[in-house]
Amino acid sequence: MSATKQIIFYLDFVSPYAYLASTQIEALAAKHGYSVLWRPFLIGATFKVTGRKAPIQHPLVGDYMKHDVQRFARMLGQPLNFPFKFPILSVKPSRVFYYLEARDGDQINAKAFAAKVYQAYFVDQLNITNNEVLAALAAPFGLSVQDLEIAVSSVEMKDKFKAIVAEAIDRKVFGAPMFIVEDEMFWGVDRMDHLDQWLAKGAW
Repeated sequence: MSATKQIIFYLDFVSPYAYLASTQIEALAAKHGYSVLWRPFLIGATFKVTGRKAPIQHPLVGDYMKHDVQRFARMLGQPLNFPFKFPILSVKPSRVFYYLEARDGDQINAKAFAAKVYQAYFVDQLNITNNEVLAALAAPFGLSVQDLEIAVSSVEMKDKFKAIVAEAIDRKVFGAPMFIVEDEMFWGVDRMDHLDQWLAKGAW
């Protein structure tokens, strides 16, 4: 994938705002002739650097977030049912994403798998850390049970994902969704309008 005319999209499968952004970013990018490089990572890893906690863990803020994300979903016309268990650790689906990317040499199937993961967690309220759930989500992309085990447990995929999370922190990514265009960062699904204008008009 070309490094030019590219948006880097940092996401976490546990982020409802990143889920909503994932339903919009490809169309926004295509409108301006950009490609999108999806980069699942772990928001939780950034908390050690920033000292922050997940919004859901803050009094008052957590209740607002649950209301706000439902309102945002309705505005975008996207289904959203808040998960029964939230937050969770999204390591396993992230490793499967990168396994598919490495296997295929592109992100076509990886992005389609990511959409299924988001659907499973934020619509169907399934446990995306469960291997049986992941196997069902990955099966349409040609992953056997054995392939899935390699994807989630092999040293190679563990090291790859650790490197990507470290790279995100080096880039000063601290939340999701985060969009990077030529080193300019836009944080949050509510900044996609800003991103849209930046791509249309250039820097301001």
